[in-house]
Amino acid sequence: MTFRYDFAPTPFGDALAVFSDEGIVRFDLSESEDPLVPWLLEGITRQLGTVPVPDPGAADELAHLLADYFDGDPVRFDQHLPLDWRLVDGFALTALQTICTIEWGETMSYGEIAVRAGHPGAARAVGTACRLTPFSIIVPVHRVVRSDGSMGQYGAHPERKRYLLDLEAG
Repeated sequence: MTFRYDFAPTPFGDALAVFSDEGIVRFDLSESEDPLVPWLLEGITRQLGTVPVPDPGAADELAHLLADYFDGDPVRFDQHLPLDWRLVDGFALTALQTICTIEWGETMSYGEIAVRAGHPGAARAVGTACRLTPFSIIVPVHRVVRSDGSMGQYGAHPERKRYLLDLEAG
C-alpha cells in the first residue's frame, strides 16, 4: 500500500492530509507555523509503518470541501471523502463513527455519544477518542461538549473549537 500526503489550507494554517489507496487516513492541524515540520511526518510514519510520499494535488478535493465548510456550508466530509479508519479500532472507532452523525450546528455530550455508541458510561472513552482522532475537523469532534453544555477542550486549542462551533451556529 502506498501512502501519499499533501497539505490543505484552513483558517488555522495548512493541515497535513495523508491518503491511502482507500481514502484519507489522517488529517492533522499543525501546531507549528510551518506544516513541513518533521515531527508531523515522523508521527504518521510510525503509525503506518512506512513513509508517506509527497503528492501535490492529492488534497485538492479536500481543500474545496474545507473552503465550502469554512464559508459556512454544512459539509459532511464523510459523505464526500472515503475515510480510511485503519488508525482507529475498538470503541474509539465506534465513537468516532457515531460522532459523524451529529448534524451541522448541533452538539451532543460525551455521555450521549457513549449511549448512542452502545456503551453507556463510557463518556471518558469518547473524550479520549475525540482527543486522538486522526481526522481533525473531518470527523466533527468539536461538536461533542460536556454534559452541562460547556464547550470542553479541543486538544491544546479550545479557541479552535469555539471558532468551529461559532461558524456552525451561523
